[in-house]
Amino acid sequence: MLSQRIASLRPSPIREILSVIDRPGMVSFAGGLPASETLPHLAHSDDPALLQYGPSEGDPELRAAVSEQLRALGLDAPTERVMILSGSQQGIDLVSKLFIDPGTPVAVESPTYLAALQVFRLYGADFTNLDWDRAPTAPLAYVVPTFANPTGRCATRDERDSLARACLDSGTTLFEDDPYRELTYEPCDRVPVAARMGGGSWVYQGSFSKTFAPGLRLGFLAASEDLFPHLVMLKQAVDLHSSTLSQRLVLSAVTDPSWAQRLDDLASFYRNRRDVFDDALRRHLGGLAEWQAPAGGLFFWLRLTRPLDTRTLLHTAIDRGVAFMPGEEFFPDRPQLGTMRLNFSHADAADTERGLRTLATLLDGAADHHTEQTSFQRG
Repeated sequence: MLSQRIASLRPSPIREILSVIDRPGMVSFAGGLPASETLPHLAHSDDPALLQYGPSEGDPELRAAVSEQLRALGLDAPTERVMILSGSQQGIDLVSKLFIDPGTPVAVESPTYLAALQVFRLYGADFTNLDWDRAPTAPLAYVVPTFANPTGRCATRDERDSLARACLDSGTTLFEDDPYRELTYEPCDRVPVAARMGGGSWVYQGSFSKTFAPGLRLGFLAASEDLFPHLVMLKQAVDLHSSTLSQRLVLSAVTDPSWAQRLDDLASFYRNRRDVFDDALRRHLGGLAEWQAPAGGLFFWLRLTRPLDTRTLLHTAIDRGVAFMPGEEFFPDRPQLGTMRLNFSHADAADTERGLRTLATLLDGAADHHTEQTSFQRG
């Protein structure tokens, strides 16, 4: 079930040694660690370890904090099976390395997260359709069940139960990507599918980018016992470990007593932006597209009432000061024309109004041009 490259994968002896150099009395002649006294001084901290090499799995305290949160969600995720990532995008790359050779089937939703498709394609995946009610015909199934990117959809409890059961029955590894679960505006089932995967193979990952700071480039994953050691070795071969300083900043944030209030405030802030965006959509694009206000996450998914390839509009829109994501890019194989993903979290009310008004003008003009071309060809 694993990729051919894993056959030659070996743990790094240097990384294994570095994991014990902090033991009291340990004298290390192993790794190429700079002398601690030569490292720059950081304001408000006298801890040289903040700028030193660290363990591949991540800061032990941060891993423990993440483990506590994941176990509260029902995941079998003890601290020793939690790894800190250099952004959750790294998790997609590591899992791809672990499973995908040229021609390996990977089950995905259609549409699904663009950057995941990019990585899967890079390693030569063949895409199959993910059906929530049937066993995947692939060794790996990738899913974003909670406020999916790009559609914003939240899978139901029955769908989550069915997918977990299907993966267990078929021996498929579930790869659950869950970066938006904290950004929830309406009630829906958010219990991870992986929490239903007792006895199966799974990888669950999340991110600190949406809840804290994307520039720190930190995410995390947990995995079933059969997969985690391979993922650690792959990370050792990629970047040794994620930024120690970034990990300490995140640790300070997520263990602060105000963290829960921060998450509540974020949800409230983005709920308001969603509602403002939805209202502006109704006024400007009401006759041009159809959509549903998402129950969480960061995106609206639009289907145009008169389908056209939105990729042809992008450069014109950028010239007019508006950027969007053509929906066609999110499909693993044959794209569905006339779809687009709009982010509502970044622009304020004034920019939302101006941007959607411009976008409506461009869509209206493009639809009229498409109609004229069709009439001419028929004539």
